[in-house]
Amino acid sequence: MPAGIDPITVVIVHRNSADACIETIAGFRRQSITTDIVVVDNASAPAERARLAAISPPVAIIELGDNLGFGPTADVGLRRWLANGNGEWVIVAPHDARLEPGTLETLFAALEGQGPVGLVCADVGDQARPMVDPFLGAIPGPALGHAGFEPADFPHGTLLVAHRACLGEIGLFDERYFAYGEEADLGLRARRAGWQVGVVRGAMVANPGTSGNGAVVDYLKQRNTLLLLRDHAGRWPVVFRSLMAIGQLVWGRVRPSTRAPWFHPRARWLALRDGWLQRTGPPPSELW
Repeated sequence: MPAGIDPITVVIVHRNSADACIETIAGFRRQSITTDIVVVDNASAPAERARLAAISPPVAIIELGDNLGFGPTADVGLRRWLANGNGEWVIVAPHDARLEPGTLETLFAALEGQGPVGLVCADVGDQARPMVDPFLGAIPGPALGHAGFEPADFPHGTLLVAHRACLGEIGLFDERYFAYGEEADLGLRARRAGWQVGVVRGAMVANPGTSGNGAVVDYLKQRNTLLLLRDHAGRWPVVFRSLMAIGQLVWGRVRPSTRAPWFHPRARWLALRDGWLQRTGPPPSELW
């Protein structure tokens, strides 16, 4: 194993899922690499916070007063690590990340000799490579068939590992996204700065569920795709993606069988409106 990677700080983003979070913590503790776990609680209900506080042995818990979204909540833990934590690497995961035995060992072993890796993620087993299309945004691309480290445009957020020097150079998650799309933006910024970004095949992790209701998820995915394209590709890709979204919306209303997961007509109209008005942050309150 590479020298100096033990222990590693893990920032877990949690909201109202204490049982899932406790299982995730146990999964990290079963790894042979020692971890220093920090749970950033995103304004959970008191009963959920109490369950986390009762974990033995205890973990550090940072309680937030408002629901800040995934990226801003993760940033709270990352800033704490950058200011007071040790080591070159930090891990970010949601409260329902499920690690297989040896996931961290496989991941860090694959980084030896790779050069300046800034961001990397574990393998979710979908045989896809995280890519950013200049007209479509973040999409699953074909895997390259590499063993170990495989280059990608960005790391997915199910288990994301970042290098201290990379975050020091490019900054943390862009908090305008709230949730969805922030990993793609972070990956593009890292690659632009000369850092390698990728996925480690064989370092397995699963993400059993998607948090949030369908309207919120659909809104954020649609709006944040426009934000990502505006920042990294320019105006015309935003126009193209908007026209495509309108077409999908109309077709989804006419042919319900063609609807993508989380399809919600009202949320999509609001996402297009807010994308063009360049509104960011939390979704509209009417969608919660």
